[in-house]
Amino acid sequence: MRETSGAGRRRSARLGALSLVAGVALTTQGMAVAVADPAPDRSWASELETGGRACGAGETKAYVRATPSLRAVLSDPVNGGQPDAPPVAAEFEAWWAADGGTERRQATTTAKPQGSVFSWQLPEGIPADTVVSWHVRALSGGTVSPWSSEGAGAACEFVYDREAPRAPVVSSADYPDGDAWTDGVGVHGTFHVTSPSEDVEFYRYNFRGGRQLTVQASGPDRAADIDYLPESAGPHGLEVQAFDRAGNGSTPTNYQFRVGSGRAPAARWKLADAAGSHTAAAEAGPVARAGAGAAFAGTAPSGTDLTSSVSLDGTGHGFLTPDAPVVAPGGTFSVGAWVRPAAVDGTRTVVSQDTGQGPAFTLGLRQDDGKPVWSFAVGGTPLTGGVPETGEWAHVLGRYDARTGKARLYVNGRAVGDERTVTPAAGDGSFQIGRAQGAAGYRDRWQGEVGDVRVYDRVAVADEVAGLGTRKAQLLGHWALETAPGGISAESDGGQPLKLGPGASIFRTDETCDPLDPDCNPGDWPLADEGHLNLDGVSGYAATEKPVVDTGDSFTVSATVRLADQEPDHPMTVLSQGGAHGDAFKVRYEPSTASWELVMSHADGPGAAETVVARYAEPDGGQGAGHRIAVVHDTAADRITLFVDGYAETAGTAEFRDGWTSGGGLQVGRGRTADGWGEYLHGAVDQVRAFSGALTASEISALW
Repeated sequence: MRETSGAGRRRSARLGALSLVAGVALTTQGMAVAVADPAPDRSWASELETGGRACGAGETKAYVRATPSLRAVLSDPVNGGQPDAPPVAAEFEAWWAADGGTERRQATTTAKPQGSVFSWQLPEGIPADTVVSWHVRALSGGTVSPWSSEGAGAACEFVYDREAPRAPVVSSADYPDGDAWTDGVGVHGTFHVTSPSEDVEFYRYNFRGGRQLTVQASGPDRAADIDYLPESAGPHGLEVQAFDRAGNGSTPTNYQFRVGSGRAPAARWKLADAAGSHTAAAEAGPVARAGAGAAFAGTAPSGTDLTSSVSLDGTGHGFLTPDAPVVAPGGTFSVGAWVRPAAVDGTRTVVSQDTGQGPAFTLGLRQDDGKPVWSFAVGGTPLTGGVPETGEWAHVLGRYDARTGKARLYVNGRAVGDERTVTPAAGDGSFQIGRAQGAAGYRDRWQGEVGDVRVYDRVAVADEVAGLGTRKAQLLGHWALETAPGGISAESDGGQPLKLGPGASIFRTDETCDPLDPDCNPGDWPLADEGHLNLDGVSGYAATEKPVVDTGDSFTVSATVRLADQEPDHPMTVLSQGGAHGDAFKVRYEPSTASWELVMSHADGPGAAETVVARYAEPDGGQGAGHRIAVVHDTAADRITLFVDGYAETAGTAEFRDGWTSGGGLQVGRGRTADGWGEYLHGAVDQVRAFSGALTASEISALW
């Protein structure tokens, strides 16, 4: 590429222009060119760019923060697509006003095939803060094209701007900087950003721990507003950087503020009042009047701090109301409750608030293609998801964010369905529990239990909702299997013991040497602590007299097991609990596939359908620490999971909705078969635990 400048460049440019008009021949870079007089509207140049930005002029000119490279694609508009089209070279020219005149730079590239990209990196010395113009033309096959600025074209313009804007200024009336603790979790705040520099185009920002976002500057002070919804209490930070049209970035501004805990509910009824009460006491908000079909002292969901609930009979008398509004018309709110439906047909309302002829919102259940689903409707727009089941507890919560206009439904602490934009109705009528207003009176009545209704005048954030909708697992039994006087192995807190059957015994070593001593060789060690249960694989087992876990609800059962044989010759059950005909669940080793299996039956009957979850693993063959097995049935998520060796990674998981409550005792070392008891385990078992509720993966890992 050859560049020219100064008077010589200006002279050659004038000569080139005159030659085009006169139609005479001239020589460029040793090339003999027969100059034609092409039509100016048949441009050879396209895809013009300045430093990667599209060609523009005036208000659309490019701003760059480094000396740019100019780019163009050149091709003969007549025969450029032909295979024998001659190669083409590009001649670039840039100019700007200087010292009362015009300063120019020119360069010509080597020839390349037509349609190629041609570029010219402008030399150093391009002035800053000055409008620079440029154009390009093609030299090809004896033809010199018009400049790209001729005819219908225009010169491209840019400004080289190397000065970064000054740091932005951040302020917020909602969350002022400093040591003051302000409002809190779930309440939107606005942060106003301005810049002392006049050429700021946008701001990049991120809140501590969040992703980086961009907001455009506008107005005479080049300002922008940033919305933020805090999801945790404590110190927070906002970092903002200003960028000008050229992409120069300022030094960042760090704004520090403190967020308080989320506001307590604006209204709350635990609904744990004494039997026979005619009103529901309020933890916050007004007392609620109870209809004759509302009976207190009902059951409560296990794993929560609730002690009882109210049961609504589904009739016109089954309701509670404070006879006053609770949710502000058009305002942000979150509303939730623990519920256990006694019926899931039709449309049934847990909570609502009246408008003139209908509800401003409803939370409850409805039918979708003939199947029941949980529902949260705002202004008549329903959000649905999850499956309500008769007799099963669930926590349902709906929230509406007036700042974003979006609503969301949560079931058992998890978001279900899609977040949607809704239009709220102006509901300034009374809040209702167990019914919804219609044109002809109240309808869609709830039948079943309701507990702990909460209404917030803010957004309930994800972690809060998860906490509200989670039932904490409770330890029901722990059998250390250290001793079994009289064939009875005690439960650690005095609960149901395990009774040992024939072929079952407690193994203990009498060796007193140190296990870390290389000369200590007792032949075997207990799986944990001082003893474990040995089973002979023929008739050995241990069992409780009555059920330990409710297999129709969420539960967790775990144990450590070590097989005695390298190659077992029959399926062997480690843990099970069932009914008259089969096991509601059982964990077994299947030698035909060398896998641990979790088997859940869908009913207590011969030939009932089963769901099987498996993970392949080799048996221990009488050596080693054994395998740590856990089965988790989570009715909130409608899933079963088998864990092996206590790791957070699951051995297997599957959807399961058809749990049933078994009436038999917990079995260690045997399970039901078509011929009665069987699948006896040959091996050792230790540290059996049972929980109501579903342990998390981290809680499973912490068991051992």
